[in-house]
Amino acid sequence: MTVEQTDLRSPMVTAAVRPATPQQRAARAARNGGEPTLEFAERVPYDAYVRASTLHRLQQPLSDDPGEMSFLMVSQIMELYFGLTCHELREAQRQLRADRIWEALPSLRRAALHLEGLNAAWQGLRWMTPADFNRFRNLLGEGSGFQSAMYRQLEFLLGLRDPTLIRPFRRQTEVYAELTAALAAPSLWDDVVALLSRRGFDLPAELLDRDVAVEHEPDPAVEAAWVRIYADGGPDNHLRLLGEALTEVAERFGDWRWHHIKAVQRTMGAKVGSGGSAGLAWLQRSMARVVFPELWSARTAM
Repeated sequence: MTVEQTDLRSPMVTAAVRPATPQQRAARAARNGGEPTLEFAERVPYDAYVRASTLHRLQQPLSDDPGEMSFLMVSQIMELYFGLTCHELREAQRQLRADRIWEALPSLRRAALHLEGLNAAWQGLRWMTPADFNRFRNLLGEGSGFQSAMYRQLEFLLGLRDPTLIRPFRRQTEVYAELTAALAAPSLWDDVVALLSRRGFDLPAELLDRDVAVEHEPDPAVEAAWVRIYADGGPDNHLRLLGEALTEVAERFGDWRWHHIKAVQRTMGAKVGSGGSAGLAWLQRSMARVVFPELWSARTAM
C-alpha cells in the first residue's frame, strides 16, 4: 500500500470521497436533471481522490524561462510512470511466485502500456535545443536524471543491477534503505527463471541459488528453455504468453532508453552530464546491458 492510498483512508478524505452505488448515481442524475453536481459539502471529491491541487503545486521552476516548466513537469510525469511501472512489475512478481502465470499477464501488459506513456512524455521536450536548455541548465547544479531513485527501482526490478548506483542516496536514509532492499530482492527475471525451474526445465543449481544482488549473466540453459517453450504454439501455452508479455516490457523499456539518448543528443550533444558522468557516452554504454537477455538470444535458435 502506498502513502497516497493510506492517506485516502483518513477521515478528512473519506468524508469527501464516499462510495456510491449505481442506484445512488441514477437518483442523483434524476435530481440534477442530467446536469453534473455543482455543490459539495466539503472538498470536491475528484480533488480528494486525485490530489490535483497538490500535484499542481509541486512545480517550482528555478528560472523565469517559460520552457523550464516543460522540462520540470515532464520529469515529474516520468517519475510517476516509473513508480506506476514498478507497481505493475511487483504485482506480476507476486503472481509468478505463486505459479499464477495467467494472472500475471494483465500486470505485465499494463506495464508495457505505461512504458508507452513514459516514452510519449519525451515528445513534450522535442522543442528543446541546446540554447533552450542552456538558459536554465546551470541552475540545476549537479541535479541529473541519473539520480532518480525510482528509476533505479525500475532497473533493479528488470534485472539491471549495479550496487554502486545507490551510493548517492546514502544520506537519504529511507530512500537508501528501500534501494538496498530492492537490490537484495530477486528481480522479475529471477522470478521467471525460478518459475521455469518449477515447471520442469533443467536449470543449473548455481543459477537458482546465486546472489541476486549481482546482475544476472545469460545462461544457455535458460535460453534453451525458451526455445522449447516457443516451439509449442498452442493456445494453452501460458509460458509462451508470458514470454511475449515480458518481451513487450523489455522492448518498451529499451525504447525509453533510446529516446533518452536522442533527447540528450538534441539538447546537449556530447557535453558532460550535469551529474558528473560523460553524458551521452555513458548512456550509450548503458544500452549494452540487455533486459531479459535469454528471451532475446533464444530467438536465434527458434
